[in-house]
Amino acid sequence: MFLPVSGESICTSCIVQVRSGCCEQYEAKIHLLSDQEWKEELKNLTKLLHSAEEPGGEEVDPWDGDGAVEEAIWKLRMVYGTGAERKNYEELLRAKPKGKIPTSRVITLKAEEAGELSVKLDPYIRTQRRDGDGESAETRIWPLIKHVEVTLPKSSLIPEGVVLVDIPGTGDFNSKRDEMWKKTIDKCSAIWVISDIERVSGGRAHEDLLNESIKACQRGLCRDVALVVTKTDKLHLPEYLRERKLGNQAVQSQREAVLERNEMIKQQRSRNLKEKLKRKLPADSKALETSDLVYTVSAQEYWQKILLTEEETEIPKLREYIRKRLLDEKRRMVTKYVTEAFGLLLLTDSFNSTENLPNEHLHLSGLRRFVEERTELLEKAMEQCFAHIERPLQEGVRVARTSYRRILGACLVRSKGNQGFHQTLKAVCLKNGIYASRTLARIDLNQAVTQPIYDQIDPVFGGIFRAGKPADSALMPHIDAFKHSLQEKMAEIGIRSGWKCESYKKRFLIQEISAILGGLEGYILRRKRRIYESVTNSIQNDLKPYYEEAAQITGKKACERMKDVIRRGVERQVAEGMFERAQERMQHQFQQLKNGITEKVKGSIATMLTLVSSQGDGLYKELADVSSEHREMEKLHRSLREVAENAQLRRGMQDFLRMSPSKASPRT
Repeated sequence: MFLPVSGESICTSCIVQVRSGCCEQYEAKIHLLSDQEWKEELKNLTKLLHSAEEPGGEEVDPWDGDGAVEEAIWKLRMVYGTGAERKNYEELLRAKPKGKIPTSRVITLKAEEAGELSVKLDPYIRTQRRDGDGESAETRIWPLIKHVEVTLPKSSLIPEGVVLVDIPGTGDFNSKRDEMWKKTIDKCSAIWVISDIERVSGGRAHEDLLNESIKACQRGLCRDVALVVTKTDKLHLPEYLRERKLGNQAVQSQREAVLERNEMIKQQRSRNLKEKLKRKLPADSKALETSDLVYTVSAQEYWQKILLTEEETEIPKLREYIRKRLLDEKRRMVTKYVTEAFGLLLLTDSFNSTENLPNEHLHLSGLRRFVEERTELLEKAMEQCFAHIERPLQEGVRVARTSYRRILGACLVRSKGNQGFHQTLKAVCLKNGIYASRTLARIDLNQAVTQPIYDQIDPVFGGIFRAGKPADSALMPHIDAFKHSLQEKMAEIGIRSGWKCESYKKRFLIQEISAILGGLEGYILRRKRRIYESVTNSIQNDLKPYYEEAAQITGKKACERMKDVIRRGVERQVAEGMFERAQERMQHQFQQLKNGITEKVKGSIATMLTLVSSQGDGLYKELADVSSEHREMEKLHRSLREVAENAQLRRGMQDFLRMSPSKASPRT
C-alpha cells in the first residue's frame, strides 16, 4: 500500500493522487508551495501567533486544543526548528529552513518495488506526531507540500485512465492548498468517504466529510457518494455479545459476529446517508438510485482470508465499481472523439463532392432563419427552466433574514467560553470568514449564514443540472430537443435541395450539430460551480471589510471585540440588503449561463453553415482522398451508436422494473 493505513499516525497530510502509467518504475512527485505561496502562509501564521503578545493581550494557552494556534506552532517548528514560533515574520524570512528545498519546488522519488517507494514516501505524506524535535529532513518540509502525484507501472489494480485521490480533512489554512482541495473534490466523478469501524460508530468527522461530499454533488462533477467503512474485521466478541440486541439468532463464531455487525452498519448508515441525499438532491438523482451507499471493507482479510472470503471483504465490489465507471467514461470520450472526427471527414468529402445545386443557397438561407427561430425558442425554454429556482431562492432569503442571528451566535459562542477560541476566530477573520484545518471541522461563517438559502434551493438546483429523465426544470433535455429539431430540419432541407440520400453535406450538418451541442455539457458543468457558489461569494465579499477589521484587533478582550465587529457588520449588511444581493448574484449567473449557451450555439452553427455552403472548387481541389478513413470512422460511429442505444434500452427497462410493483395485487 502507498498511503498510510496503520499505526499512530494514520492520516495522510496532503492531497495524494495515484494513477498507473507507462513508466517502468514506481514514481512519486512531491509538489511544494511556491516561495510566494509559502510567504503568504507564513505572514498569516505569524499574525495568528503574535496578536496575543501585544501589550494587554489575553492569556492564551498555546496548546489550547482548539487547533489554530497549535497547528501554527507545529508548522513553524517543523520548518524552522524549536523556538520559531517566537520569531516575527521578517526574522523567519531570513531564517534557513531545516529541510532541503529544491529550487524546482518538486521532489521526485523512484523505486523498483511498491514497498520501497512506500518507505521513501511515508515521511512526506503521513501526519506526524506533535512531540519531540527529532524529525527527519523529509518530515520537516511537510508544511510546504502542496500535493503528491504517485504513478505506478501499468497495473490491473488501477486501470489506466483512473485517478484515485486521497483528500484529507475538509480543507487547509493555506489559501492555495484550500483552493486545490475544493477544485480536486469538485473534479471527482465519485467520492468515497473513508472511516474505520470505530470512528464511524462514535465520531463526527465522517459526517462532516459526507456533508462536504454532498455539496460537491451539487457544484461539481460528482455523481456518486458512498461511505467506505474500513478495518471491519476488528471486533471484540465478548463485548459484542454482551451489547448485542438481536436475540432471534445465536452467534456461534467471530466470523458470524463480524458479518452480522457489518450488515447492521451497512443498513444504519445507508438509511442515514440516503436521508441526507434526499434532502439535498432531486428525487430521481442517480446518487439515490445506487444500491451500494455503504461498503464494509477489510484490507487485511482481503489478503489473509482468515475470517472472511475475498467477496465478503467488499474490495472486489469497489474494484468492479471503478471498472464500470471507467468503461462508461471511456465509451463517452471515444464517442465524442469519433463524432468529431467523423464530422471532419464528412466535411472533407463535402468539399470534394459535386453536389452544388443551383438553388441550394436558398435552402441554406431558410435553414439559417430556422436556426434563429429555434435559438429564440431555446432561450425562452432556458428562461422557464431557470425560473424554477426563483421561488425557493426567495424563500431561502426570507428564512436567512429571520435566522442569521441564531446561526451566527451558534458559530461565535462556545460552551466553554473564549478559552482557546480567540486565535481560532482570528484565523477565521484572516481568511475572510473561513478556517480550514486538516484535523478539525471546517468553519465557514459565510456558508453558515447562507445555509437556509441552500436548504431551499438544493433540490431544485440539482434538478436543473441533472442528466437523465426529461423534465421542464432540467436544462439538458431542452438542449436535446433543440438538437433533434435542427437535425430533422436539416434532413428535410437536404431532400428539398436535391441532395442524395447519403449526401455528405446532409450527414455533415446532422453530425456536426450533435458535436456542437454535445460540447455544451462541459461548458455548463464549469459554469455550474460558479453559479452554486455565487451566494456565499457574495456574502463573503460584503463581509470582507469587517473580517479585515476584526483580524487587526489585539489587546484586552480582543475575542469579544472581534465578535462585536462581525456581528455589527452582519447586522449592517443585512439591513442594506446583503441576502437580496446574493439572490441577485445567483440570478445574474444563471442569466450569464443562458447568454453563454446562446452565443456558443449561434457562433458554432454559423461557422458550420458557412463551411457547408462553400463551393467545391479552387482552394479545396487539392484535398486528399479520405474515403477509406471515412468508411472506417463510419463503422466505428455506427457501432458506438448501437452500444449507446442498447444501454439506453437497458436503463429504460431497469426504470420500468423499479416502478413496477414487486408483487401482483391480490385478487378480490
